[in-house]
Amino acid sequence: MELKATRYRVEDGIATITLARPHRMNAWTGRMHTEYRHSLAQANADPGVRAIVVTGEGRGFCVGADAEALAGHVARGGYDPGTDDSIARPGYGVRPEFDATFAYHFGLDKPVIAAINGPAAGVGLVLACYADLRFAASGVNLSAAHGKLNLPAEYGLSWLLPRLIGLTRANELLLSSRKFTTDEAFELGLVNTVLPADDLLPHTYAYAGNLIRTVSPESLRATRRQIYTDLHRDAAAAVVESERLAAEMMRDADFAEGVAAFRGKRPPQWRG
Repeated sequence: MELKATRYRVEDGIATITLARPHRMNAWTGRMHTEYRHSLAQANADPGVRAIVVTGEGRGFCVGADAEALAGHVARGGYDPGTDDSIARPGYGVRPEFDATFAYHFGLDKPVIAAINGPAAGVGLVLACYADLRFAASGVNLSAAHGKLNLPAEYGLSWLLPRLIGLTRANELLLSSRKFTTDEAFELGLVNTVLPADDLLPHTYAYAGNLIRTVSPESLRATRRQIYTDLHRDAAAAVVESERLAAEMMRDADFAEGVAAFRGKRPPQWRG
């Protein structure tokens, strides 16, 4: 697929998906969504990719739906997603609960880190929240935004945000649709860390690089699957599944390698 609204590159086992409409602060369109899912599927299928970073080009991360696209919905008298049935389906087919827009992140095999370099609103905030980890530039504005457009909380954010920061705090942000900064988001527990803008990507890549060096790829895949599956089931079921996975993964060569590296006090050499 020719990429016009995003950019994609792989280096040192890390795939970077960059939202690339800087003249519109990376406002979301059907084309961008199509390309994003295409690149996500490509990264997930590539055995050379161990982690995925999502960021924005220029001054913004993603300021939400493009204003012209919103005006088009008004003119047509209803919502048009701007995508068709040929759109890629990364993460689909793992669990029925994951087979929906943005929830597909939960079905991926590799960790996704959002590097929030600039404002994120509406669908931009949604995208960041569905990442596994969020690193952000300090002083950047965030907002759910939907209330200012007579819209509901978008793409399951009403389910996800209370699980990330608690019901009371999520209610305040969702009901008011107010702006808040990444510094406040850090205090709320919504982002993992805030950094000077120039340090954001170096920190993100260093973290991702350390993650893929020290944790086996199968452990990352299995742990992500546990985390998001366990959101839908009781504690006993989570324990039983963890025991099943442990018995299965102990037969893998990377378990033996992990033990040998631990005993030898050396870095592991994962086989994947």
